[in-house]
Amino acid sequence: MQQEEMSFWDHLEELRWTLFRAILALFIFAIAGFAFMPYLFDKVVLAPTTSDFIIYQWMCKISSQTSLLPDFCSDTYHVEIVNIKLASQFFTHMTTSFWLAILLTFPYLMYEVWRFISPALYENEKKNVRWVFFFGTMMFFLGCTVGYFMVFPMTLRFLATYQLSEAILEQVSLESYMDNFYMLIFVMGVVFEMPLVSWLLSKIGLINRSYFHKYRRHAIVFLLVGAAFITPSSDPFTLGIVFFPLYGLYELSAFFVRKAPKEDDEDELEEAND
Repeated sequence: MQQEEMSFWDHLEELRWTLFRAILALFIFAIAGFAFMPYLFDKVVLAPTTSDFIIYQWMCKISSQTSLLPDFCSDTYHVEIVNIKLASQFFTHMTTSFWLAILLTFPYLMYEVWRFISPALYENEKKNVRWVFFFGTMMFFLGCTVGYFMVFPMTLRFLATYQLSEAILEQVSLESYMDNFYMLIFVMGVVFEMPLVSWLLSKIGLINRSYFHKYRRHAIVFLLVGAAFITPSSDPFTLGIVFFPLYGLYELSAFFVRKAPKEDDEDELEEAND
């Protein structure tokens, strides 16, 4: 049962308060992030630049057991970050605080979106959409986690240690480091929304499960190219770290979409024969 229909001005007023609450939450968390950012920058943002980063330690233990993996046990690994523009550190401080606020308030922002659209939904629709928002939020955080602990460190370690000539001194600018940091982490968060997007496209009839079966080989090639682009390393281990989660997302997306009508008929015939 739907609630009493709201007028255009009621919707506009509700949207205004939704935006106000969302912006207020972002502002509060951005201020808190700005206050703690010097500590977070040293302990979190710059953590992948040194050899004691947790994922490097894990990889060191694994690589010590086999010669097939690259060496992660070098204690001398350190990426030197330099600032070449006068205002870069201040703007990086502000920008990173803003992105941290978005990350921390993401569940609340999704709740505000849900709160705004839920009055227009029936009870059965509310149940489905509620799980969609929950699943989408969890997948976003999972993607950002994979980006921070796996994709970004592996990409950084390869590019920072790649040497074209010994005459070239390797120093990474603050802007270059942060651009890659933001991009790889948040892009992985968005990429992990693939199952949700596939489910939505399936609900409106644009794709079905046969689509994933038909283009699986094409998808594998595309994902391999994408993984090689994200982590341009020559060893298969680093490539696999990115490829297998992406391929897992592809198969998970196929699981969530509707079957084609023909597939449904074949399943019914198999059940009847059994």
